[in-house]
Amino acid sequence: MINNYSPIVLFAYNRPDHLTRTVNALLNNSLADKSELIIYSDAPKYPEASKNVEEVRKYIRFIKGFKNINIIEREKNYGLANSIIDGVTTCINNYGRVIVLEDDLVTSPYFLTYMNEGLNLYENDHKVASIHSFMYSTKIKLPDYFFIRGADCLGWATWKRAWDLFNPDSNFLLNEIKKKKFDRQFNFNNSYNYTGMLQSQIDGKISSWAIRWYASTFLADKYTLYPKNSFVDHIGWDGSGTNCFGYGNFNTKFSETYNSVPLLPVIDSQIGRKAIIKYFLSLKSNIFKKIKKVIKLIFKYN
Repeated sequence: MINNYSPIVLFAYNRPDHLTRTVNALLNNSLADKSELIIYSDAPKYPEASKNVEEVRKYIRFIKGFKNINIIEREKNYGLANSIIDGVTTCINNYGRVIVLEDDLVTSPYFLTYMNEGLNLYENDHKVASIHSFMYSTKIKLPDYFFIRGADCLGWATWKRAWDLFNPDSNFLLNEIKKKKFDRQFNFNNSYNYTGMLQSQIDGKISSWAIRWYASTFLADKYTLYPKNSFVDHIGWDGSGTNCFGYGNFNTKFSETYNSVPLLPVIDSQIGRKAIIKYFLSLKSNIFKKIKKVIKLIFKYN
């Protein structure tokens, strides 16, 4: 039985329709009325974004159904990466733990149950960095839950002890990965070029909190809990966002049943890693070129 409910931190910008779907899905969770919702509304970057930002702000002022709602309206544009780093840091210093969502993620009715169970169960295990709610589609038979070294960014939760490991210095992170010869493992047996994304961060070509979060926890030898079946679906790749270019979505199918989170050995799952590697390798085919761009964009702008 869950008796300690984490606050939900939701980051919004200029997509009122997507945000409405995100909030409505959260309200379908049985723990919504027991959870505090903290919404960060970023200010418009360009004048043409002002109308949609104002629509977002009108909408969030009338949300009901959560235990409490706290709204932070940015007076200047932070951009997604800076907004998340600042917002997560502030909230985690106040609450000690957070569940993090963006305004283009639709959650399963079991999302909050899974997140809170994971947070409570592994709170005192310092090998665990975070709880993650998304897993790529695979034909490989996976256990209900498993650990992968590092961290991820599509519907996640963490504690202060883990977020304190976040290092914004991409130069340091990349140099450490190369010095310790972690390149191949960090890149999932070179099936995806995450070190290249760190280099792009250094070069100023991208602005990503997510690649630095992954690298920080990976270097600290920390692990993230993954589910076999996703508890979140990404709906943002329809051309509606500032960082989206119409590549579709992951078409996640939520499970109709829920298995509670067990206490597992915190080790890198070989079968889980194999499934992710196989998925990344499939992106090299012509059919999946667009999906490959989606994966890159997720880390590029998060």
